[in-house]
Amino acid sequence: MEIAAATDPELACPIGPVVDMVFSRWTTPILWSLHAHGRQRFVELERRITKITPKVLTQRLRQLERDGLVVRTYHPEVPPRVEYEISELGRSLAPLFAHLADWSADHLDEVERARRDYDTA
Repeated sequence: MEIAAATDPELACPIGPVVDMVFSRWTTPILWSLHAHGRQRFVELERRITKITPKVLTQRLRQLERDGLVVRTYHPEVPPRVEYEISELGRSLAPLFAHLADWSADHLDEVERARRDYDTA
């Protein structure tokens, strides 16, 4: 098993699947918005995450629902209404996001400085 872990990146890094799921391009802004603003309709998410296309927002919401991080509620009214909210499982990521926000506040200046130093060298 140790040889497999050394050669297979997914076995060597057990958090890889979580990183792929949670930190894909649009997942973080969607989860952040749902966590910060509560239950929202599609159009509200679209307004808050201005650069996402409707097609990509639909795809990401479906994937997040499939992963259990978002709950979709359909209201059979006229006209029909659909709302999205972060699930308990999605809310369980809040401490992770809080740690990353703290890390960003503490270290992004250093990252920018390192990039400038690298680019000028």
